[in-house]
Amino acid sequence: MEQQNLDALLKDMDLDEKIGQLLQLSNNFYEEEVVMTGPAMQLGIGEKEIFRAGSVLSVFGAEKIKAIQKTYMEKQPHHIPLLFMADIINGYKTIFPIPLAQGCSFNPKLIQECARIAAKEATVAGLHVTFSPMADLVRDARWGRVMESTGEDSFLNEQMVTAMVEGYQGGEKGAELASKGSIAACVKHFAAYGAAEAGRDYNNVELSERTLRDDYLPAYQAGVDAGCALMMTSFNTLNHIPATGNKWLMRDILRREMDFSGVLISDWAAIEELIYHGIASNKEEASKLAMEAGVDIDMVSGCYINHIAKLIADNGIAEQLLDESVMRILQLKNKLGLFENPYKDADEIESKNMILCQEHRERAKIAATETIVLLKNEESILPLSKKKRIAFIGPYVEEERLYGAWSLLGENKDTVTVRTGVENVYRGSSDETIFCRGSSLLDPNEILYGFNGIVNAHNEQSNEVLLTEAIRTAEKADLIVLFLGEHAYHTGEGGSRGDITLPNCQMQLFREISKVNDNIVTVIFAGRPLDLRKIEKNSKAILYAWFPGSEGGNAIADLLFGEKYPSAKLSMSFPYSVGQIPVYYGGFSTGRVFNGDRANRFQSTYQDIPNEPLYPFGYGITYTEFQYDAVALSKNILQKRDLIHHENVIDIIEASVILTNMGERMGVEIVQLYICDIHGSVSRPARRLKGFQRVMLQPGERKKVTFEITEKMLRFYDINMNYVSEAGEFRVFIGGDSITMNESRFVLE
Repeated sequence: MEQQNLDALLKDMDLDEKIGQLLQLSNNFYEEEVVMTGPAMQLGIGEKEIFRAGSVLSVFGAEKIKAIQKTYMEKQPHHIPLLFMADIINGYKTIFPIPLAQGCSFNPKLIQECARIAAKEATVAGLHVTFSPMADLVRDARWGRVMESTGEDSFLNEQMVTAMVEGYQGGEKGAELASKGSIAACVKHFAAYGAAEAGRDYNNVELSERTLRDDYLPAYQAGVDAGCALMMTSFNTLNHIPATGNKWLMRDILRREMDFSGVLISDWAAIEELIYHGIASNKEEASKLAMEAGVDIDMVSGCYINHIAKLIADNGIAEQLLDESVMRILQLKNKLGLFENPYKDADEIESKNMILCQEHRERAKIAATETIVLLKNEESILPLSKKKRIAFIGPYVEEERLYGAWSLLGENKDTVTVRTGVENVYRGSSDETIFCRGSSLLDPNEILYGFNGIVNAHNEQSNEVLLTEAIRTAEKADLIVLFLGEHAYHTGEGGSRGDITLPNCQMQLFREISKVNDNIVTVIFAGRPLDLRKIEKNSKAILYAWFPGSEGGNAIADLLFGEKYPSAKLSMSFPYSVGQIPVYYGGFSTGRVFNGDRANRFQSTYQDIPNEPLYPFGYGITYTEFQYDAVALSKNILQKRDLIHHENVIDIIEASVILTNMGERMGVEIVQLYICDIHGSVSRPARRLKGFQRVMLQPGERKKVTFEITEKMLRFYDINMNYVSEAGEFRVFIGGDSITMNESRFVLE
């Protein structure tokens, strides 16, 4: 449909119909008969409003969506199609590793492929919009939603957000959303939701504008630059103003500065929550604030549908604001091709053939393999020898839920367990392979309130019985592989925790096994960095599997037995203890930087724990060793502009290292480039990631790895809040993690 046709359509719509386009309802309004004493009455709406609503949340399945769309369009005055949206976070039915794990791959191309598969499965099932990717920068492991982010670094998040948006939407900015297999991406949560105080969901955020702009906004900007169709408001306050009613944030920053022209949608009931934040006295006032901020879609609160007409009649808001929002929604539907084909890709037969197909499973296995991080490998105990008698012990040995809290469509039956994966690789005789549960997953009487009901430990087998069996098993084995971890519902939205250690029952299992057999390899499943001090002390190897998805069991087994080699690096620092949080690699030196002298108490340090994380950002090892030669620079002076060719040529310094595989196995190393601005008009971080490359080397092979440094990479918000670079000296680090000291220096003139 041409823009002139959309203009005519908008002009022909009456006020109620236009307001309806701004309403998003949940699935129960369409999947069941609407009972007026139920949700409809709570929102104060009737059948008329239900068939004016512009979008619906969390309806799944081609047959169901096509039936709803048909009925809806028959009753909608202008036969405008309904938008179907859902949280497709790390896969539809083929589940990939959680996003935090995906960040550990440092492989945007792979992540783009995963998003593309998720889009194909979701669209063939009838969906039009996914609430992904989450661009929130995360530095607090207590926050359950760190699992949805790709980590603590702005640059890495930019690359991953770009990859996901392009994967979902079918290509680079400007790709046709109407094309087969493309789903509209909704970047979330704008803005700075990852900085919630105390790591507690929905909490206040307190950031300087400089930190907001330097650290938090770049990943959202990357999503906009990649052409994301939607942006979602965050629940938190910023500068004491809730995001959903923050006109400066949404209109000045997002729309004007960042040049976002797509649809802005609230998070669940966030418009109504302006009342509880204390900046609106009622739903009418909340609606006014959200409309003035430019929020286009009201997710399930019912504020807009009940109050916008009165606001317009009373001159509380101009009808032009409503028209602008409606037009953005109509344009999104048009870009998706829904006016010509309201069912888009929905296809029951193709769904059965495509969803969870072998091709998609293979990609999920590759993704899991590239996101599992090897943190320790003492005495080269990994890869495992198939000649040894190995006991596989722990609550995750046969656990089927390996796909995380936000995998709403994931099913246990579709997951490859650890036991299945091991049996696929390690086909020893029955007396050589032992599987044993060892403990329950949850502590006795622990109750988790999950997304789909309550999970508790009441029906678990006695931990005493399980532990006794595990100890007997461990005594007979040459080597133990322990599979421990959080429950999926320990993380995700509403999954904030003050204690980020493993459940007590699992730690008891670990302690008792350690007493009878010290050859322990520990595999950890989690949605956040955990406090691993005790695990690290008594394990010869640690493999951090995160929640690896549908093919997790196969990927883990391949890595354990050396069929594949680990290559992932941490996308988020692991705290030594919860008392360090927030802990991240790019901190500031302070005026009294700790020099290691504990006798001098007047330095920036703890008296009882280290300053450094247990494992830093960018860290991860493999089954070989890499050697880095010294950093070499092509020159030592970088010009802000080329003095000879003026603005036509960008000056570049090439920074390089020679990387050598010193071991006897092939390996992949993620080579990382960091830059430190030594002096600035404001204090500058100790270092910032500015580039990375995945390099595969055979045993003994050497390769030159080169990065280009440009003036643009050195920009930041200066003392006057101008985004500039400043002349001066810079340090360049190239190495295998964020604490490498392999450096050289150059000067920007």
